[in-house]
Amino acid sequence: MFVMTVDQKGSQRRGDAVPDLLDAVGEWRAGREGEPFVLPMERTVGDEVQGVLSDPAAVVSLALLLQRRGGWSVGIGAGPVVEPLADRAPASSGEAFVLARTAVERARGRAVSVPLAVDGTDPAAAEEAESLLQLLAAVVRRRTAAGWEVVDLMAQVDTQREAADRLGITAQAVSQRLDTALWQEEVRLHPLAARLLRTAEAA
Repeated sequence: MFVMTVDQKGSQRRGDAVPDLLDAVGEWRAGREGEPFVLPMERTVGDEVQGVLSDPAAVVSLALLLQRRGGWSVGIGAGPVVEPLADRAPASSGEAFVLARTAVERARGRAVSVPLAVDGTDPAAAEEAESLLQLLAAVVRRRTAAGWEVVDLMAQVDTQREAADRLGITAQAVSQRLDTALWQEEVRLHPLAARLLRTAEAA
Protein backbone atom coordinates (compact mmCIF):
# COMPACT_ATOMS: atom_id res chain seq x y z
CA MET A 1 0.00 0.00 0.00
CA PHE A 2 1.10 3.59 -0.57
CA VAL A 3 0.48 6.44 1.83
CA MET A 4 1.01 10.00 0.63
CA THR A 5 1.49 12.67 3.26
CA VAL A 6 1.67 16.16 1.84
CA ASP A 7 2.57 19.30 3.75
CA GLN A 8 2.13 22.90 2.61
CA LYS A 9 5.28 25.00 2.45
CA GLY A 10 5.22 28.57 3.71
CA SER A 11 1.58 28.51 4.82
CA GLN A 12 2.04 31.57 7.02
CA ARG A 13 2.99 33.58 3.93
CA ARG A 14 0.64 31.94 1.41
CA GLY A 15 -2.41 31.30 3.56
CA ASP A 16 -4.28 28.00 3.71
CA ALA A 17 -3.94 26.31 0.31
CA VAL A 18 -5.42 22.97 1.39
CA PRO A 19 -8.94 23.59 -0.04
CA ASP A 20 -7.50 24.49 -3.46
CA LEU A 21 -5.25 21.44 -3.35
CA LEU A 22 -8.13 19.11 -2.51
CA ASP A 23 -10.14 20.60 -5.38
CA ALA A 24 -7.24 19.95 -7.77
CA VAL A 25 -6.87 16.39 -6.51
CA GLY A 26 -10.61 15.92 -6.98
CA GLU A 27 -10.34 17.01 -10.63
CA TRP A 28 -7.37 14.67 -11.13
CA ARG A 29 -9.36 11.84 -9.54
CA ALA A 30 -12.38 12.46 -11.77
CA GLY A 31 -10.20 12.38 -14.88
CA ARG A 32 -8.77 8.92 -14.23
CA GLU A 33 -10.22 5.56 -15.18
CA GLY A 34 -11.22 3.75 -12.03
CA GLU A 35 -10.88 4.88 -8.43
CA PRO A 36 -7.25 5.76 -7.61
CA PHE A 37 -7.73 6.00 -3.84
CA VAL A 38 -8.21 3.37 -1.20
CA LEU A 39 -8.81 6.28 1.19
CA PRO A 40 -9.11 9.76 -0.36
CA MET A 41 -6.91 12.72 0.40
CA GLU A 42 -8.10 14.79 3.33
CA ARG A 43 -6.73 17.24 5.80
CA THR A 44 -5.05 15.62 8.78
CA VAL A 45 -4.08 18.62 10.90
CA GLY A 46 -3.11 22.18 10.05
CA ASP A 47 -1.84 22.44 6.48
CA GLU A 48 -1.19 18.72 5.92
CA VAL A 49 -3.21 16.24 3.86
CA GLN A 50 -2.97 12.47 3.56
CA GLY A 51 -4.38 9.69 1.39
CA VAL A 52 -3.92 5.99 0.67
CA LEU A 53 -3.48 4.40 -2.77
CA SER A 54 -2.80 0.87 -3.98
CA ASP A 55 -1.77 1.58 -7.59
CA PRO A 56 1.82 2.83 -7.94
CA ALA A 57 1.04 4.37 -11.34
CA ALA A 58 -1.54 6.60 -9.64
CA VAL A 59 1.04 7.53 -7.01
CA VAL A 60 3.44 8.66 -9.73
CA SER A 61 0.75 10.70 -11.46
CA LEU A 62 -0.44 12.36 -8.25
CA ALA A 63 3.07 13.10 -6.99
CA LEU A 64 3.86 14.88 -10.25
CA LEU A 65 0.59 16.83 -10.11
CA LEU A 66 1.55 18.06 -6.65
CA GLN A 67 5.01 19.04 -7.83
CA ARG A 68 3.52 20.85 -10.81
CA ARG A 69 1.39 22.96 -8.49
CA GLY A 70 4.37 23.78 -6.29
CA GLY A 71 4.40 24.77 -2.63
CA TRP A 72 4.05 21.25 -1.24
CA SER A 73 6.41 18.78 0.41
CA VAL A 74 5.48 15.26 -0.66
CA GLY A 75 6.25 12.14 1.38
CA ILE A 76 5.45 8.68 0.01
CA GLY A 77 5.44 5.64 2.29
CA ALA A 78 5.48 2.24 0.56
CA GLY A 79 4.69 -0.72 2.80
CA PRO A 80 2.03 -2.63 4.72
CA VAL A 81 -0.90 -1.12 6.60
CA VAL A 82 -3.01 -2.40 9.46
CA GLU A 83 -6.12 -3.96 7.97
CA PRO A 84 -8.95 -3.37 7.91
CA LEU A 85 -8.23 0.29 7.36
CA ALA A 86 -10.32 2.87 9.13
CA ASP A 87 -12.77 4.90 7.07
CA ARG A 88 -10.31 7.81 6.93
CA ALA A 89 -6.60 7.96 6.25
CA PRO A 90 -5.76 10.01 9.37
CA ALA A 91 -7.46 7.37 11.54
CA SER A 92 -5.57 4.45 9.95
CA SER A 93 -2.19 3.01 10.87
CA GLY A 94 0.60 0.69 9.78
CA GLU A 95 4.17 0.78 8.57
CA ALA A 96 3.32 2.67 5.38
CA PHE A 97 1.98 5.55 7.49
CA VAL A 98 5.17 5.67 9.56
CA LEU A 99 7.26 5.60 6.38
CA ALA A 100 5.20 8.41 4.85
CA ARG A 101 5.80 10.49 7.98
CA THR A 102 9.58 10.05 7.83
CA ALA A 103 9.50 10.74 4.09
CA VAL A 104 7.59 14.01 4.35
CA GLU A 105 9.89 15.15 7.16
CA ARG A 106 12.85 14.55 4.84
CA ALA A 107 11.09 16.29 1.96
CA ARG A 108 10.21 19.25 4.17
CA GLY A 109 13.83 19.71 5.18
CA ARG A 110 15.33 19.33 1.73
CA ALA A 111 17.87 21.88 0.55
CA VAL A 112 17.36 20.71 -3.06
CA SER A 113 14.77 22.07 -5.47
CA VAL A 114 12.43 19.07 -5.40
CA PRO A 115 10.68 18.54 -2.02
CA LEU A 116 9.76 14.89 -2.57
CA ALA A 117 10.90 11.79 -0.68
CA VAL A 118 10.09 8.07 -0.70
CA ASP A 119 10.59 5.60 2.16
CA GLY A 120 9.73 1.91 1.77
CA THR A 121 10.12 -1.52 3.23
CA ASP A 122 12.82 -2.05 0.60
CA PRO A 123 15.09 0.96 1.26
CA ALA A 124 17.23 0.48 -1.86
CA ALA A 125 14.21 0.43 -4.19
CA ALA A 126 12.69 3.39 -2.32
CA GLU A 127 15.88 5.38 -2.85
CA GLU A 128 15.84 4.58 -6.56
CA ALA A 129 12.15 5.50 -6.81
CA GLU A 130 12.84 8.76 -5.02
CA SER A 131 15.70 9.66 -7.35
CA LEU A 132 13.62 8.98 -10.46
CA LEU A 133 10.56 10.83 -9.15
CA GLN A 134 12.72 13.82 -8.27
CA LEU A 135 14.07 13.86 -11.81
CA LEU A 136 10.57 13.66 -13.29
CA ALA A 137 9.38 16.35 -10.90
CA ALA A 138 12.24 18.60 -11.96
CA VAL A 139 11.12 18.23 -15.57
CA VAL A 140 7.52 19.00 -14.63
CA ARG A 141 8.43 22.01 -12.50
CA ARG A 142 10.54 23.57 -15.28
CA ARG A 143 7.94 23.16 -18.02
CA THR A 144 6.75 26.44 -19.50
CA ALA A 145 3.14 27.57 -19.85
CA ALA A 146 3.39 26.99 -23.61
CA GLY A 147 4.68 23.50 -22.97
CA TRP A 148 1.87 22.71 -20.54
CA GLU A 149 -0.70 24.01 -23.01
CA VAL A 150 0.31 21.34 -25.50
CA VAL A 151 0.97 18.59 -22.93
CA ASP A 152 -2.47 19.07 -21.35
CA LEU A 153 -4.11 19.07 -24.78
CA MET A 154 -2.38 15.82 -25.76
CA ALA A 155 -4.31 14.15 -22.93
CA GLN A 156 -7.54 15.06 -24.73
CA VAL A 157 -6.73 14.34 -28.40
CA ASP A 158 -5.36 11.41 -30.36
CA THR A 159 -2.74 13.09 -32.53
CA GLN A 160 -0.41 16.07 -32.60
CA ARG A 161 -2.25 17.23 -35.73
CA GLU A 162 -5.48 17.51 -33.71
CA ALA A 163 -3.63 19.47 -31.04
CA ALA A 164 -2.22 21.79 -33.70
CA ASP A 165 -5.67 22.38 -35.20
CA ARG A 166 -7.16 23.24 -31.80
CA LEU A 167 -4.35 25.66 -31.00
CA GLY A 168 -4.22 27.19 -34.45
CA ILE A 169 -0.53 26.42 -34.88
CA THR A 170 1.43 24.05 -37.10
CA ALA A 171 2.04 20.40 -36.27
CA GLN A 172 5.74 21.21 -36.34
CA ALA A 173 5.22 23.85 -33.64
CA VAL A 174 3.37 21.31 -31.50
CA SER A 175 6.21 18.82 -31.95
CA GLN A 176 8.77 21.46 -30.99
CA ARG A 177 6.86 22.38 -27.85
CA LEU A 178 6.58 18.72 -26.83
CA ASP A 179 10.29 18.20 -27.45
CA THR A 180 11.17 21.22 -25.33
CA ALA A 181 8.78 20.03 -22.60
CA LEU A 182 10.46 16.57 -22.60
CA TRP A 183 6.95 15.12 -22.72
CA GLN A 184 7.73 11.75 -24.29
CA GLU A 185 10.79 11.26 -22.09
CA GLU A 186 8.72 11.95 -18.97
CA VAL A 187 5.82 9.69 -19.95
CA ARG A 188 8.13 6.79 -20.87
CA LEU A 189 9.64 6.84 -17.38
CA HIS A 190 6.33 6.64 -15.52
CA PRO A 191 6.12 2.81 -15.71
CA LEU A 192 9.67 2.47 -14.37
CA ALA A 193 8.88 4.78 -11.46
CA ALA A 194 5.76 2.72 -10.73
CA ARG A 195 7.72 -0.54 -10.78
CA LEU A 196 10.30 0.86 -8.38
CA LEU A 197 7.56 1.96 -6.02
CA ARG A 198 5.99 -1.50 -6.16
CA THR A 199 9.35 -3.06 -5.34
CA ALA A 200 9.85 -0.62 -2.47
CA GLU A 201 6.47 -1.70 -1.07
CA ALA A 202 6.82 -5.44 -1.54
CA ALA A 203 9.91 -6.37 0.47
